[in-house]
Amino acid sequence: MASAETPAPASEGSDSSFGRVFGVLFSPKATFESIVRRPTWVVPVALGCVFFIAVVAIFTQRGGWPSFFEKQAANSSRMQKMTAEDREAMINRQIKVAPIAAYIEGVIIPPLAALVVAGVLLLVFNLSVGTTIEFKTSLGIVAYSWVPWLIHATLSILILFLKDPATVDLQNVVASNPGALLSDDAAKWLVTLLSSIDVFAIWTMILLAIGFSATDSKKLSFGKSLVLVIIPWILFTVVKVGLIAAFS
Repeated sequence: MASAETPAPASEGSDSSFGRVFGVLFSPKATFESIVRRPTWVVPVALGCVFFIAVVAIFTQRGGWPSFFEKQAANSSRMQKMTAEDREAMINRQIKVAPIAAYIEGVIIPPLAALVVAGVLLLVFNLSVGTTIEFKTSLGIVAYSWVPWLIHATLSILILFLKDPATVDLQNVVASNPGALLSDDAAKWLVTLLSSIDVFAIWTMILLAIGFSATDSKKLSFGKSLVLVIIPWILFTVVKVGLIAAFS
């Protein structure tokens, strides 16, 4: 008599931090379930710092800052009111300071952004749905949801090696959003708005929704989680575009 078949075990995500970096790309549901069971966040945030600094280093080494600030000056009404000598002196100061400031940002921005976003989404989910998500869980979900930006950074590095940095927009290297299609003299608020609708941002929000839905499948479907992720993003985008429109 044939023996009864043993059910195949459910797929489980890796508990390895580096394994999770690949897991969120190829098996996100199982990986986020693993993150909810044992939250970690240091590796993806550290990689974010490393890739951020790498992009800055390559852009600097390839001599991209002079053309970057010359374009900025050409589109700045305040800079255009300066004398040629003052404008050149300002650009030279910016070229000296920018790499240092960018390296500092590379160390500070990834962990700070992860902490802030994790805190905001923790409040959104716990207050609106009544979940009991812990901060370390929210931080782990946010940190690994940003893995697509490591791909973005890798593409940025390749582009900076393959193209003349003078032809590259440092604020939109990969051109993964409609903002890249606008001309240099387009309204800054419009550039900001269209640049926010980015392929990698959308990918990240989908991963966030998968991650938070893994915390409580009874209260949180993927669809509900996605809505709760999108709402803060819309509010942030509206505020950012409004500030640019008001002060540019």
